[in-house]
Amino acid sequence: MSEVQNSTEEKLNLFGRISLFYRQVISELRKVVWPTRRQLSTYTAVVLVFVGFVIAVVSVFDLILTKLVFWVFG
Repeated sequence: MSEVQNSTEEKLNLFGRISLFYRQVISELRKVVWPTRRQLSTYTAVVLVFVGFVIAVVSVFDLILTKLVFWVFG
């Protein structure tokens, strides 16, 4: 089957290939299970809380290293 598909794709001109690409993209997007608005809000909140936590950890680590460097090389 792939030989038939490859020979069909090779026969298409530039606009035919672009059209085929967009039809395949739309076909794949129809298979996607999109989250509801509530799920999206929950996921967004989880990501923001996690990013805030990572920022806090990195900031504390940076503060400790800064104090350590000034103490050693002060």
